[in-house]
Amino acid sequence: MNGRASRRRRVWSAVGVVVAAALAVVAVNPSAALSWLPGGLGDGWDTQDEAGTSTAPPLAPETARPSTAPSDAPPDVPTREKPFAGSPAARWEAGADAIRLPEAKAVGGVSAARVEAALKKTKQFLVAANLDPAVLEGGRPAKALDLVDPGEKDLFAELRAALRRPTAENDPTWAFTRFDPDEVELVGQARVRGRMTVEPEPGTVGKALIKADYTFVYPVARAGGGDEVTRTIVRRTIEVAAMDPARFRFTEGRLWISDYNSEIANDDCREGDGVIRPQFLTDREEGPEPTGEARDPYDRSKGLDRPEQGAGEEDCGVVSRV
Repeated sequence: MNGRASRRRRVWSAVGVVVAAALAVVAVNPSAALSWLPGGLGDGWDTQDEAGTSTAPPLAPETARPSTAPSDAPPDVPTREKPFAGSPAARWEAGADAIRLPEAKAVGGVSAARVEAALKKTKQFLVAANLDPAVLEGGRPAKALDLVDPGEKDLFAELRAALRRPTAENDPTWAFTRFDPDEVELVGQARVRGRMTVEPEPGTVGKALIKADYTFVYPVARAGGGDEVTRTIVRRTIEVAAMDPARFRFTEGRLWISDYNSEIANDDCREGDGVIRPQFLTDREEGPEPTGEARDPYDRSKGLDRPEQGAGEEDCGVVSRV
């Protein structure tokens, strides 16, 4: 087997001018701005208790690719107490419990037991890479690395080199969600939405492909204080091979990662510093105006774009909302 996993990353900068202006209006006079909406907060689109927890029922788990993007939430302003105000993620489930596993069945000549084991390991990797508090604060994703099959020597070398010395060509944020704790602090548990599927590899006996597609939403504020809260949205896809040991060589109990891809929304688009740097409203006002076609980071009805052969693997555009 080819031991090198392909990887892609696309990054998207801060929200566009129209959305930023709307946020600025709400920030200046939130009561008046929200009073423009029927029912004040949008006819009960979402409500929160005093602790900032949504009291609306959570959305049903995602079992297939949605047909449309989620509808717009009322233009409420996120705060430390209500970090998901104005976000579709307000009704998403939080943390590792949002990553549900499909029923394990024999697929493509791979037993149900092996498929189940690979599903569980895939979830462990997603949690270790994107929800571990130490990793989110810029720490080494040791648990995630320990899950990767050492037989994937090129992948192992690439990930370790990225963590040891990030570069524009090899940045650990391609695979791991990491922030700089000196710049930002998380102000709520990440919200998660997505799905995991299993299918046979076409034309191959003894191999099943586990495909995971999840979006993680992280609310952050400036480290050390400050009232402004923004959100970074990270979408990850990962493909893992579950294999029959009679036909393929691999390490028992580890993950054979055949592909991973990511899209990071609300990042300053700098490459090679090894962390995600969310942009706040003041950053958008003072920095250069973003360019490019606006993209909705909450829209899970589309797959992640792939660059054309020979094109660069990174891109920086604008997002329509955070």
